Amino acid sequence: MRNKYLIPLSLIFSLFFLWAISSNLLPTMIRQLMKTCELNAFEASFTESAYWIAYFIFPIPIAMFMKRFSYKSGIIVGLLLAAVGGLLFFPAASIKQYWAYLMIFFIIATGMCFLETAANPYVTALGSQETASRRLNLAQSFNGLGAFISAMFLSKLILTGYNYTRETLPQDYPGGWDGYIQMETDAMKLPYLCLAALLILIAIILIFSKLPKIDDEKNDNKGNTKLINFKVLKRSHLKCGVIAQFFYNGGQTAINSLFLVYCCMYVGLPEDTATTFFGFYMLAFLAGRWIGTMLMVKFRPQDMLFVYSIVNIILCGIIMIFGGMTGLYAMLGVSFFMSIMYPTQFSLAINDLGEDTKSGSAFLVMAIIGNACIPQLTAYIMNHNKDVYYFAYIIPLICFFFTAYYGWKGYKIKD
Repeated sequence: MRNKYLIPLSLIFSLFFLWAISSNLLPTMIRQLMKTCELNAFEASFTESAYWIAYFIFPIPIAMFMKRFSYKSGIIVGLLLAAVGGLLFFPAASIKQYWAYLMIFFIIATGMCFLETAANPYVTALGSQETASRRLNLAQSFNGLGAFISAMFLSKLILTGYNYTRETLPQDYPGGWDGYIQMETDAMKLPYLCLAALLILIAIILIFSKLPKIDDEKNDNKGNTKLINFKVLKRSHLKCGVIAQFFYNGGQTAINSLFLVYCCMYVGLPEDTATTFFGFYMLAFLAGRWIGTMLMVKFRPQDMLFVYSIVNIILCGIIMIFGGMTGLYAMLGVSFFMSIMYPTQFSLAINDLGEDTKSGSAFLVMAIIGNACIPQLTAYIMNHNKDVYYFAYIIPLICFFFTAYYGWKGYKIKD
């Protein structure tokens, strides 16, 4: 990493931390909204849909915006938009309607989509192409750190440990059912206020910072007015990468989003213990990112992607067969081996795209739409087969076959 890129990379790395905080609060919010809005696991899983559908709708318009202006402009707009979404939790606490929360998650995700569309290709471009996968995995390590903090600490601020229903609520509870719901609703506000404040602070720092222009931005200033290139999908390694990202994201989010539901409803753990396990789950993810980044010094990223995918296929099989605490411990292993998959597939897929890097990045970010449908399928199977709930993990198992193929053959540049 060249010294001249140290400060801009440090600022960009902070973005990976921020959107990890946002997206990894979703499993906690699913569990919390099941209480405050009286939802089952399948209904609450649409929290993920509301968030991730923005990643399908907006990457191309965002890529156009950044093509017209700059990566820096896109990042600042994204930070401020996501901050607005976080602040909307205060009026939402008065409305107490599920649709209001879905709209907020959509707004936050739109802001985060700006960050992700810009940050991933920016990190790969600031340095040599040979170390792009390693550099992106290092950046994604800060994503893992944000995920760990969100799971281990912020989740405990939101989940109160109480799990009353209208029938089990103590008769002498202050304010009755409305008082209980208000207490649970108010618990959601503080983490999002802190997130909004941090987003605004980083936006202000970036406004007064100078980020270097990378090659495709320089080319844009030389008269390249083409905003988005759909023909880039003819590049086989990008097309396969988009498909692999769709299934990887969906499989990962299926496991993440239902983790606390699995712990509390099916294993029978109290919320405090479940959030601790969720913290360990994300700690395994963080450790996997750091260790994977170091291993890429000696091993090819595509080979590691293939091996890690095969291991996760086996671990998902263990969850399907045993369920319970055995399945829970297997999920910790799945988290470790999922860690390198997204950044590795991303960097391999945008390799050799040149001035079409923004277009390729937009399509790869759009592949996150897998998060808006695959977890719902998994939740549906789990909710309708409660005696064999663990069979639902056949869905992420199938998803890892696609990542394995990409590490084996799909990454190859054929044209």
